Amino acid sequence: MNNQLVLPNTQEASPYQSKSLQRIKNTYMRPRIVIFIPAHNEEKSIEDCLAGVKDQKVPAGVELDVLVIADHCSDATEQKALEAGKEFGLNLRVLRTENNKQRKVGALNAAWKSIYGDLLDIYNKKLTEYQEYYKESVKAILGMDADSRLAPGALLALWEGLMSARNIGGVMAKYTMRMPKKKSFIFKDDVHYEEKLSSGEYGGPAARWWTHQQKQDMAGWLLDLQYRGGSTYVLGGQATLFRPEALQDVVDENRLDGPWQDDSDVEDMLLTWQLQKRWKTLISPSARCFVDSMRTYHTFRQQRNKWQGGTVELLTNSDIGVQSKHKWKLWRSQFRTLLNLMIRVLFVVLLGTALATDQFTWSWLWLIPVGIASFLNMIMAAKTPMHRKIDVLLAACLISPELYLWANLITFGQVWLNKLSTDKKDGWAVQYNAERGNTHSKLGQGLLLTFLAGAAMTYACIKYRTILTDSLVQQALEPYLTFGWRILTILTIYTSLLMLYKIWTLRGKHTA
Repeated sequence: MNNQLVLPNTQEASPYQSKSLQRIKNTYMRPRIVIFIPAHNEEKSIEDCLAGVKDQKVPAGVELDVLVIADHCSDATEQKALEAGKEFGLNLRVLRTENNKQRKVGALNAAWKSIYGDLLDIYNKKLTEYQEYYKESVKAILGMDADSRLAPGALLALWEGLMSARNIGGVMAKYTMRMPKKKSFIFKDDVHYEEKLSSGEYGGPAARWWTHQQKQDMAGWLLDLQYRGGSTYVLGGQATLFRPEALQDVVDENRLDGPWQDDSDVEDMLLTWQLQKRWKTLISPSARCFVDSMRTYHTFRQQRNKWQGGTVELLTNSDIGVQSKHKWKLWRSQFRTLLNLMIRVLFVVLLGTALATDQFTWSWLWLIPVGIASFLNMIMAAKTPMHRKIDVLLAACLISPELYLWANLITFGQVWLNKLSTDKKDGWAVQYNAERGNTHSKLGQGLLLTFLAGAAMTYACIKYRTILTDSLVQQALEPYLTFGWRILTILTIYTSLLMLYKIWTLRGKHTA
C-alpha cells in the first residue's frame, strides 16, 4: 500500500524547504481537522460530497484538510476529486492505495498511517520533524463516505460536541436518506434521459417508497438514542468526528496498525465498542448528514444482511474479544424481532387452522393492538424528516410498516440461518455485487412460491372441508387452538405495552 504522506517529505524537493523552521512550525502547529473520505469508483458522487464540505463553517482558528483515499479506482474518482477540491478552494490531497485487500477498512487505515506512521514498516521509518508537527496539530478526524453529504453547519456542531468534554471519543451526525427525485419529471425525449437515470438522483414510486421506509427506520433509531441520553453503540462511517487520542488508544490497546479492523462486517460498530472501554460515543443533537438509500428490495436486503450479520457476529463471537455496555440493548432488539416473527407465524397458523375447521370466532378486542400500532407508526412517519402525506397515510393504515417489517424479518431469519451454517459469506462483497447489479433478487420467485403454497392449502381445505369440520377433528384440535390463542394473546399484550412505551418516549421534543 502506498502511504503517501499528507505532509511533504523533507527528503524530497518542495517549496517548503526554503522556509524557516519556525515558519513551518507555525504553519503546521495550527489546530486542524482532517477529513478521511475512502472512495472506490465514486466519480458520480465525490463532487457532491466535497460540495458539502465546502459548505461547512470551520471553527475559529482551526484549519481543515481533506484526504480522499482512491481505493482501487478504475474510473475518474481521483481526477474528479482534485478538480472539485480546486474549484471549492479545499486543502485537498488524494491518496492512492495499492494491494489493499481490506476494502474500506484498509483505505481508512492507509489514511491514518499517512499521518501517524506505518507500524508494520520493517524499516521502522521515523516521522520527520515537519510530520511530527503536523501530527500534533490534528485535533479531530472526520470519517465520512464518498456518497454522503454534510448539511451546512454539521462540522461545527460535531466539533462543539467533541470538544464539550474531555472524555468524548467520537460524535456521530444524524443520518437522513436522500429521497430520489420523481422519475416522471424526466421527459422521455430528453437527450440526457439515460444519463439522468444513471446518475442515481431519480427513482420511481417503489424506489421512493423504499427510501422513506429506511428514513423512518433511521428516524426511530435516532429518536430512541436521544431519549436515552445520546449514547450510541455505533458511530456510523457516513459522518463521525473522532478524537485522534481515542483512536490511538484503540491502536495501542489492541496492538493494531490502524484503528479500523475487518474482523467484522460492521467495522464501525466494532470500533465503537473498542472506544467505549475508555471514551464516550455520542450522537450529535443537531449535525445532519444526507446519505444514499438502497433503492431496491434486493440491494436493501444485501445491505441489511451485512449489517445484521455483523451485529450477530459481534454478539455471539467470543474470539473478537470486545464487549459493549449496549450489548443487552442489542440482544433485546434481536428478541423483539424474533417476537414479531413468532406472533405473525403463530397468528397465520392459528387463523388458518380455525377457519379450516370452522372454529373461528371474531373478537373486537383484536383491534386494540392494531389501533396502537397504527397510532405509533403514524407518529413515526410524521416525525421522519421531509415526509410526504402519502407516507403518513400508509403508515396509519399499517401497509408500509408491515411490508417493511416482513423484509426485515426475512433478513433476520436468513442471518441466523447463516450463523448456524458452515458456509460463511463475505458481507462486503455481497453488498458491492448487489449494488453493481451483479446479483439478482429472488423476490419474484419467493412471492410466487408463497402464492402457490397458499393456493394449494386453500384448495385442500375446501376439498376436504367435510373431514376438517367433523366433530371428532374439531374436538382433537380444540385444546391446541385454545392453548395457541392464549399464548398469542400474552405475546400480543406484551408487544402492545412495548408500543405504548414507545409512544410515551416520542412525546418529547427530540428530532430525527
